[in-house]
Amino acid sequence: MQQRLVDRHPEVPADQLVAQMVPPPTFDEVSFASYIPDPKEPTQAAAVKKAEEFAHQVAKLRKAADKKGLFGKKKPVSGIGLYLDGGFGVGKTHLLASIFHAVPGPKTFGTFGEVTNLVGALGFNNAVERLSSNSVLCIDEFELDDPGDTMLVSRLLTELTARGVSIVATSNTLPGQLGEGRFAAQDFLREIKKLGSLFETIRVDGPDYRHRDLPPAPEPTAPELLVEKAAATPDSTLDDFDELLKHLGTLHPSRYGALINGVSAVYISGLHTVPDQVAALRVVVLADRLYDAGTPVTVSGAKLDQIFTQEMLDGGYKKKYLRAISRLLALSRFEVPAATAS
Repeated sequence: MQQRLVDRHPEVPADQLVAQMVPPPTFDEVSFASYIPDPKEPTQAAAVKKAEEFAHQVAKLRKAADKKGLFGKKKPVSGIGLYLDGGFGVGKTHLLASIFHAVPGPKTFGTFGEVTNLVGALGFNNAVERLSSNSVLCIDEFELDDPGDTMLVSRLLTELTARGVSIVATSNTLPGQLGEGRFAAQDFLREIKKLGSLFETIRVDGPDYRHRDLPPAPEPTAPELLVEKAAATPDSTLDDFDELLKHLGTLHPSRYGALINGVSAVYISGLHTVPDQVAALRVVVLADRLYDAGTPVTVSGAKLDQIFTQEMLDGGYKKKYLRAISRLLALSRFEVPAATAS
C-alpha cells in the first residue's frame, strides 16, 4: 500500500529536538582546510582565518568556564559572537559548519527558522536551559521575519551569551538591516541594534547567486505516471497537494524533519499556487527539510516555479521563497535510488 505523508503524525521528544540540530549531511566532513578561498576575493581567506580564531576562542572560553574558583564555583564567562555576512554561494555555511566541528560540545547548529521553531516547541525558558550548556550556537540564514521574532531572538541570544554561550551566524543581510521590508524596522531599532552589538561582523565577498536566473522548472509528470512511479519506488510517499498543505498546518514546523524520516522520494499530485502566505511559509520549511535530507521530489499539476504568487515573490519574504523554489527545482532533478527507479 502506498505511503502518504498525511498519515504520519511524528512526535519528537524535547531531547531529540535539540540533539537533531546538527549540520546537514552535505557538511558532515567540512573543515577550515577544505574551504578553498577564491584568490580574487581576499575577504574569503580573511573570513577563514577569523572563523578559525573564533573557534579557538570558543574552546578557550569553554575551558575557562569549566574551571572552578576558590569556593568551588564556576567562574561566570560571557560568550562571544561572530556574524558572517555575504551573498549566496560564497561558502558561509561551510565556515559555519567548520566552526561547529572544531569546537567542544555540547553545541547546536540550525537555520534561523529551526532555532525559532525550537523555542516555539520547547517554550522560551526550557529552550534557554537546554541551550545554556552549549559552547556555541550556530545559526544559518539569520533573518528576522516579524516583530515577534525580533524580540524573541534578541532576548534568547542576550540570555545565552550572558550564560557563556558563543553565537555564530551567517546571513546575506547586515545586522542593522535585519527585518527591512518585512515590518516597520524603525519601531524595533533598539532590539535590532542590541542584536547587532552581540556580533563582530565579517564580510565574505564573491559571486552573488541571487542575481542569477533560476534553471527552468521541469514539466510536471502526468498524473497516471506519477502514481506508477510512486508505486515502483519503495519507501516513497504520494500525497495530494491540498491534503498535504492541510496536514502541514496540524504539525509544528519542528516536526517536519521527522515527517520525512526514512522517505526515499516524495511524490505530490495536483500541485498549484499556494493560496496564502501562512501555507507558503510552511512549504518553505518543508522544502528546507527535504533539501537537507536530499529527498527527490516529483510533482503533477503545475510547475514547481509556480508554487508561489508573484505578489509573494515581490514581498518581504522574497529571499525565502526564491530559496525554496531553487531547492525544490534541485530536488526535482535528484535521481530516485537506482534500484527503485522506474
